[in-house]
Amino acid sequence: MRAEKSSSAGSFIDLRAAEIAQSIVIDKSYYNDSVKRGLRNADGSGVMAGVTRVGQVVGYYMQDGEKMPIPGRLIYRGIDVTDLVDGFVAENRLGFEETAYLLIFGNLPDRESLESFKKILAEYRVLPQGFTEDMILAAPSKDIMNKLARGVLALYSYDPDPETDVNDIRKELDQALHLIARCPVIVANAFAAKRHYFDKESLYIHHPQDDLSTAENFLYSVRHDNSFEPDEAQLLDLCLVLHAEHGGGNNSAFACRVLSSSMTDIYSSISAAVGSLKGPRHGGANKKVMEMFEYLKKDVTNWNDDAEIVSYLRKILRREVGLKDGLIYGMGHAVYTLSDPRTVKLKEMARKLAEKKGHLKEFELLESIERLAPAAFAEERREEVSMCANVDMYSGLVYKMLDIPSELFTPLFAISRMVGWCAHRIEEVYNNNKIIRPAYKAVAPKSEYIPLDKR
Repeated sequence: MRAEKSSSAGSFIDLRAAEIAQSIVIDKSYYNDSVKRGLRNADGSGVMAGVTRVGQVVGYYMQDGEKMPIPGRLIYRGIDVTDLVDGFVAENRLGFEETAYLLIFGNLPDRESLESFKKILAEYRVLPQGFTEDMILAAPSKDIMNKLARGVLALYSYDPDPETDVNDIRKELDQALHLIARCPVIVANAFAAKRHYFDKESLYIHHPQDDLSTAENFLYSVRHDNSFEPDEAQLLDLCLVLHAEHGGGNNSAFACRVLSSSMTDIYSSISAAVGSLKGPRHGGANKKVMEMFEYLKKDVTNWNDDAEIVSYLRKILRREVGLKDGLIYGMGHAVYTLSDPRTVKLKEMARKLAEKKGHLKEFELLESIERLAPAAFAEERREEVSMCANVDMYSGLVYKMLDIPSELFTPLFAISRMVGWCAHRIEEVYNNNKIIRPAYKAVAPKSEYIPLDKR
């Protein structure tokens, strides 16, 4: 628990907070062609900072210096994720473990290799002796992502040889597979601790089952009665497949690669990625979509009235209603323009579940937001943009329909993305690239030292 501030400390901080506010503001005029703000080019595209074989995100092509919108594609190790998902659905099987194998090892497994991989993950799911008691129950957190980051760091202490060795790819791989297997267990146990200590509920710790997949084990672990339906596990598995990787330039993967480029240990690198994903501008956006959605459901009287919905969306952009931050969560993406392929596939199965579980009206309201938000943005900002719904638009409703509490939305993202982070980590370390070290332009005004007695 954070110690309470003394009155003198509070007064000092209040005074200095007002003071520092004047010294930290940077005039936007400093951001010109020579400064890539946010590592973005002037047209909004990302600055090329590296090379990867893990994943590729495609949302436009360049023509005569302009971005030309195209339907989005997400590619894992050269294979379109749409083809992966369609294959898993056609064969009526869960695909996250196979996707993890593909991203880590670079190729699709045969049946024997896949079964061996699943057995290894089942073996590695077991947390170290005393870990849950000492690292989770003894210091619970209200935020599961915070607990996951701390849990990942704590695993360093249980690793007999945790430090990086660029010549030992076997050790890096073994550490990565342990993290992929243990992440869902840490999340489930941290959730149980949070519910017990902060929400005053009974404490349920369920051990993962060797014969269940990652998606099935997660539903088994976070539900008191351990029960779930096959179609629930299939939809959650689809979410995990679609969230597993998104190129080396997304904020969390890049954070992982930045730390890895210093040759620090895997636990430090992955915990940085978890901290990045926690932010509402990244992985935390799925929870923000549902928070925004609840305001819209309450304030819009006629869900079938396009004009009323557009009017409300414009008020959101003006910071007048909802979360009052000026953002329509779930809309827009740094790369995708006409469509986000993850959203396309998720919507197909989400609609079926919405019909089954009585959430069709809510689903259709999200569809209306997706359809009308570009017009609201164009009217309010007076500019035409290619804007599509991103995967966060529907993932929150999917999790809600699966009776997954909102505090687990972003941790589920982390469970899936752990695979992509580990793949990028191994690639960065093994290729022994230069340490990632961009420059910042210094713009502080010149000043002189004044003796203490004369200040």
